[in-house]
Amino acid sequence: MTAAARPALLHQAASLLLLHPGDDWPERRRLVRTALTGAPGRPAGLLRRCCDALAPVPVLTLSDRYVTTFDRSRRRTLHLTYYTDGDTRRRGGSLLRWQRLYRAHGWQPPADELPDFLPLALEFAARCPTPGRQALQDHRAALELLRLALTDHGSPYADVLDAVCRTLPGASPADRAAALRLARSGPPAESVGLLPFPARLPGQPGAPSGPGPSDHPVRPEETAR
Repeated sequence: MTAAARPALLHQAASLLLLHPGDDWPERRRLVRTALTGAPGRPAGLLRRCCDALAPVPVLTLSDRYVTTFDRSRRRTLHLTYYTDGDTRRRGGSLLRWQRLYRAHGWQPPADELPDFLPLALEFAARCPTPGRQALQDHRAALELLRLALTDHGSPYADVLDAVCRTLPGASPADRAAALRLARSGPPAESVGLLPFPARLPGQPGAPSGPGPSDHPVRPEETAR
């Protein structure tokens, strides 16, 4: 395995692990675990550990846990722009930037998912490494806040976020306060509505957490509660 291929494998594996565990989950998990066999480095080890921790959990139980973990907490949403923009009008601009990034590299974002959905961003990074890794680095604060929240929650998925963060340059923030300071320097505000993007109901697999759109700015420390 070449050094260039290694991050792509890790990002694709992380993407598959972070998708909602439906009927295809057992085969998906086995595919990821097999692909990671023998892969060197701490990130690969963390992903293998997550695979092994989730293996004995029945699919229906894991599905319920997934919804509780990611869809019912603002602190643990898989939608990256929520950590810096909340549900404000400026989030529309951030989502539009994601959509334009995908299209600039030949991708058509799925119509039923917001473009900042982490599994989607990770698959993009696996297939288009240079712009994809830069996009993940640009949202490093969101990734670190999610990593810390999953650790606090005692979730096996914390290993996936830890692995992803270790594929990016620079050390992780030591604690949530440091991650919040990083989040405060997030993308610039734009007064763009959310209307071009699909609404998802809370509790649906992959649905964004939190209230509906608001015109009032939300500070990072509020969106991470």
